[in-house]
Amino acid sequence: MSQPALKRVTPEEYLALEEQAEYKSEYFAGKIFAMAGASYEHNSIVMNIISAAGPKVRDSKCRLHGLDLRLWIEEKDVFTYPDVMIICGEPEFYFDRNDTVTNPLMIIEVLSESTKNYDRGEKFEMYRAIPTLREYVLIDQNRVHVERFVKTDGGWVLSEWNDAAATLQFVSVDFHMPISDIYRGIEFPAPQDPEQESAAE
Repeated sequence: MSQPALKRVTPEEYLALEEQAEYKSEYFAGKIFAMAGASYEHNSIVMNIISAAGPKVRDSKCRLHGLDLRLWIEEKDVFTYPDVMIICGEPEFYFDRNDTVTNPLMIIEVLSESTKNYDRGEKFEMYRAIPTLREYVLIDQNRVHVERFVKTDGGWVLSEWNDAAATLQFVSVDFHMPISDIYRGIEFPAPQDPEQESAAE
C-alpha cells in the first residue's frame, strides 16, 4: 500500500507554526524539518565567533547575527537558521518580518558528524543561490579544521586550515581571527597511538 501524500505547507503556515513551536524547524519546498539540538562544542564555537568578531564587524558598518535569526532563500523555497550570518548595509527582510532576512554577505556553519556532508553539499548549493553571498565558512566541531569558500569571478575558491596556530582571514569583511580563538575552551581527545590500538586488539 502506498503512503498517503503529505500536505504541502505554505511559507505562511510554516511561519505561523514556528511562532508557536517550542523548538526551531527548517522549511524546504513545503516540508518542515525539526532541527537537532546543538552540542556544547557547537555552541562554544558559535559564541567564540560572535564575541570576537561582533565588535570588529560593527566597525565596518556590518552586523553579525547568530543563533535565532532566520534566513529565506527565495530561489530554493527555503527557510533555515545559519549558525552565524554577517549582513553589510541595510538588512533586507522577508516581507515585513524582522525575524527573517534575505541578504547575508557571509554565512558560517559549525559542522557535526550528522550535518557535515549536508552543509558541504546540498546546503551549500542552496546558499550559492543567494545573490549577496560572498563567503561561506565551515568549522568542524570535532577537530581543528576550518574551510573557507570565497566567491570569485571564476567560481568559489576553497582554502583550509587545520593548525590552531594559524589565522583565519575573512575576505568579505576586514577581520581576522586566530584559529585557537575559534576553539577556545574546547578540548579534543588525544590521538590514539596506533601501537596502543594494535595492542588493545
